[in-house]
Amino acid sequence: MSDKRHKSTISHLVPTAGSHKAKQSSVTTKVPGPTLAAVDERQADNKNVVTTVIATPIYNADSEEPREIQYTTIKPIGTGTFGVVFQAKLHETGETIAVKKVLQDRRYKNRELLIIRKLRHFNVVTLHYFYYSNGLKRDDVYLNLLFEYMPDTLSKLLKRYAQKKQSLPIFYVRLFMFQLLRSLEYIHSLGICHRDIKPQNLLIDPDKGILKLCDFGCAKQLVRGEPSVSYVCSRNYRAPELIFGAIDYTTKIDVWSAGCILGEMLLGRILFPGESGVDQLVEIIKVIGTPAKDEIREMNPHYNEFRFPQITPQPWAKVLRPRTPPEALDLISKLLQYRPSIRIATDIASGHVFFDELKVDKTKLPNGHELPPIFDSDFLRSKELLND
Repeated sequence: MSDKRHKSTISHLVPTAGSHKAKQSSVTTKVPGPTLAAVDERQADNKNVVTTVIATPIYNADSEEPREIQYTTIKPIGTGTFGVVFQAKLHETGETIAVKKVLQDRRYKNRELLIIRKLRHFNVVTLHYFYYSNGLKRDDVYLNLLFEYMPDTLSKLLKRYAQKKQSLPIFYVRLFMFQLLRSLEYIHSLGICHRDIKPQNLLIDPDKGILKLCDFGCAKQLVRGEPSVSYVCSRNYRAPELIFGAIDYTTKIDVWSAGCILGEMLLGRILFPGESGVDQLVEIIKVIGTPAKDEIREMNPHYNEFRFPQITPQPWAKVLRPRTPPEALDLISKLLQYRPSIRIATDIASGHVFFDELKVDKTKLPNGHELPPIFDSDFLRSKELLND
């Protein structure tokens, strides 16, 4: 059956925004949606602007008493519906930082700030300071988050390899995938689901071989029995239970996204390149086959449509590039399972044999640098902090 016929067969079976089925299996929540136009354009246009503010320190601070700091804006490095991110230099230390500026709705606490200020892990981006500022309009208030700076993203790195018609060297696939799993293992141990794992949200320093998870704007501390919106996560990395409209999902949706990223690093392109919600499901089915009824019931117990075209799953050895290591094929098969309950957990995945080569004594980066401290377990696991 052709892709077009697959899509037409499946289209009426997948919940869509505004449909009756979607209304039965989703929760409406009001999420502020600032745009770049709402950000102070004078700051976005100017370079070498010195900002002096009273900010609250977070990381490695003796206390969280607000203090005066100064930083110089260097250039804007990212924009989106969230606002804008600037590269800047912190005067007191000379450190390069990233300043994320987002419009703050006075009626809501900023969930990203509530979560990120409590996290301490080598593979999670560090928040140094935060402060609030006024906008051009009288009632506009902005939250400014001052993070450690990372020079690159996994997304940009993969695009550079794709432009050369190459895939990422397997050493770096192992190195970056291990660190992604470690970051997820940490936040999942605290009950936090990131809900937007994608290459754009994985900051890297290619020379040092470091990866850090960023952008907790969609993150949530999941509570059993408390519904969550299903329309989260960027389409190409969205777990199938979200496509089926589940509202009681678990942190395993992040595991699916991680599997998509592993596939993308191995393949050299997006693994499931769907152009819509329906098309995304078609792309998944083309690779791992049609989900069985019991798999659909586990993804969303309230979903009652089972009329899907029967597609046989493809062997991962045929989906991915020739000479892909067999241990990589095994890991991706465990990450990309329909049933969340048998989708491999991050603490088990990080111990997979695929990563054994990183543990060989005196292993170094291809450029001769030492490996980053990726095996250290010195991170904060205080659930009480998240409930302050």
